[in-house]
This record gives sequence, structure tokens and C-alpha cells, in this order.
Amino acid sequence: MQIFLLGYIVIQICEIFTVGGFPLPGAVRRGFSAVHIAAVVATLWILMMNGAVGYQLIDDGTPLSLFLVFGSAVILFIGTGYIALDTGFSWTGYWDSTIIAPNRAYALYTLYLLVPLIFLTVFFLLETVLVLKVLGEVRPMYFLIGAMLAFAIGQIFQFVISVHICNGTNGKINGGLFETLFTLVSVILIWVFWSSITEDDWPMPAATESTYT
Repeated sequence: MQIFLLGYIVIQICEIFTVGGFPLPGAVRRGFSAVHIAAVVATLWILMMNGAVGYQLIDDGTPLSLFLVFGSAVILFIGTGYIALDTGFSWTGYWDSTIIAPNRAYALYTLYLLVPLIFLTVFFLLETVLVLKVLGEVRPMYFLIGAMLAFAIGQIFQFVISVHICNGTNGKINGGLFETLFTLVSVILIWVFWSSITEDDWPMPAATESTYT
């Protein structure tokens, strides 16, 4: 989870230079955009892997589990970053066919929006089954559902309401302000959710207690 939070910090730093309107030369902005997309993919992958870790298929905290989570995230970060850079700077021209208009490319659309959405959905499903079926609890689901709702509201501001805010304020602000705020709320709720299911104070079912007594 700490690695996930580090990834979130990297995303927020990149957003200052990509969607924050920070004045930068075009080439530098494309570079930050590539790191931004790569960080989004890697960070959501780490979140999904955190959902899988809860099933204890591999002991949490062991070198093997850390390597599988962090190592796979690094591979995704490097691979996604390369695709984004190659698309932006056309080093090889391989991804040029995915560009449908200036600043629009199918490959980057898939990596930036669809792939993270899949990771997030799998994380939600994994944690829902873990909490309701394995732990037999309901309370932590309030935090998880709240996190998902906050994230969804942020995306609505970014992709639906943003244009109206931008027009209404003559371009002074847009939906990105609210998207950042609601994403932060979502991350906080995910942290609270994670803390609530790792307190190690779940009451044992009566059948289990009788087995060991």
C-alpha cells in the first residue's frame, strides 16, 4: 500500500505539468505526459495487486511478493512510458497509425483510460469478495464503496462537467480541480479501507472457535 501511495504522489506531481496548465515547451510537456500515463497504469496495477495479496496466495511482505508487485509495476511503467514517448515523439513511427487527431491516439487512450479502469474494477471485485465472503464483514465496504463513488464523481467532473465549468469561468478553472480533489478523497478512503481490514481483530466464527477449543 505504501508503494501505491508513492505512485499516487508521482501522478500528482506529473499532473501539475500535464493538466495543471504549467507553462512548458511542447517537448517537455510530452515527456511529462508519458511519465504521467505510465505512472497511472503502474499505480493502478499496484492497487489491483494489493487486492490479490489479501488472499494470501503468497505470504505478504516476503521478497517474492514484493518482487511480484513492485517488479511487475516497474515493467508496466517502462513499457507504457516507452509507448507514450514513441507515440509523442514518433521515434520509430510504429504508433503513428494509432493517432487519429492532434493529441489523440488510440494506444494512449487505451493505456490511460481503459487499462486502469480494468485494474480498478478487478480490485473492487477482489476486495468485495474478500470482505464479504472471507472476512464476513460489512463495515469496511462502506469505505470501499465511498472510494469508488468519489473516484467516479471525479471522473464525471473531468470528462462531463469540465467543459461547462471552463466556459462558465472563461477558462480560469476546469473540472481538473474537482477531479484532483475527489481522487484525493478516494485515495484516503482506500487507505482507511485497507487499514480497517488489516487490524487483525476480526472475531473468529463460532464454528472455528469450537474447533480449536
